[in-house]
Amino acid sequence: MTPPAPTPSSPLRIGFLGAGLIATYHSKSLRHSGAPVERRGVYDPDTARAEAFAAASGHTVYATEDDVLEDCDAVYICTWTNEHPRLLAKAAAMGRHVFCEKPLAFTTAEAVAMAEAADAAGITHQVGLVLRRSPAYLWARHLVTAPEAGRVMAVVFRDDQFIPIQGHYASTWRADRNLVGAGTLLEHSIHDVDMLRFVVGDVVAVSANTANFHGHDGIEDVCTASLRFAGGATGTLTSVWHDNLARPSLRRVEIFGERRHVVIEGNDWFGPVAWIDHDGTAGSLEGDALVDAVTPMYDDEENPDGAFVRAVLEGRPATPDLWTAVEAHRIVDAMYASAAEGGAAVAVEVGQQ
Repeated sequence: MTPPAPTPSSPLRIGFLGAGLIATYHSKSLRHSGAPVERRGVYDPDTARAEAFAAASGHTVYATEDDVLEDCDAVYICTWTNEHPRLLAKAAAMGRHVFCEKPLAFTTAEAVAMAEAADAAGITHQVGLVLRRSPAYLWARHLVTAPEAGRVMAVVFRDDQFIPIQGHYASTWRADRNLVGAGTLLEHSIHDVDMLRFVVGDVVAVSANTANFHGHDGIEDVCTASLRFAGGATGTLTSVWHDNLARPSLRRVEIFGERRHVVIEGNDWFGPVAWIDHDGTAGSLEGDALVDAVTPMYDDEENPDGAFVRAVLEGRPATPDLWTAVEAHRIVDAMYASAAEGGAAVAVEVGQQ
């Protein structure tokens, strides 16, 4: 059964496949966005988890994923990674609009196939690279691309959190390479790779090394990488999954321009973002002041879930879409190829997104 096409005047019927932590995040985000949605089905192979999600969100537990897809206009795919390609293909074949969590898949080739399937079906598609709407990263991008900053020369990006098989993440599946594909680089720092592209520009070559301290097969918990950008800048990325539960998910980004230095730290969304120029002029923005500064920069709105719903209802493309994620996958794949060769330099194919 195909439901009637949504219109701008009617709420979008939303289903969820997967009912874990990230699904809960998107459900809450939808509520905060005020977007016009009608909450329909949720399916998770863990019935207790689906029931807890439904009780908190207002969705209804359905017996199968097919039941969810039959009864929605758009679906959130919030499962472990190895299910993403299959579920997106099924949703696209049924004409359902899709918000798919990152990473899209284990490899770039799979991610490309997903994006091609979504385009062929004519559906609206968005990926969970939510930092593209972060006021902190938008403001940093504004600062480093301004003419007075000069060219970006170097960037230092550090990302660490406790390994998410424990604590409030409780994602035990992230220790199973058959479900998740790999470790901290693919599963977590694909956000960071995307932000490096977003803020600094295309990456043309990488060199990387990985390590595995926890001993889970195929799940690296450390990655250090060097990057070369198309604009001439160089950078480093350090991604770590440790056991220090006092550090849930923390990033620090330092960007050196010819005439401006920019630092993002603290909260991924609300900063602070600090800068100092060659003439001694300095500034810092965080919280509401940061949000106010970047509000004119949004094409639609800050909330990624509200933006997805409104893109569907207005019949236009969403952003970031699956093709944006494909470009991040290209860089991640190159880093894994480099690590497999002991850190050898690997060229990155530069796409169009």
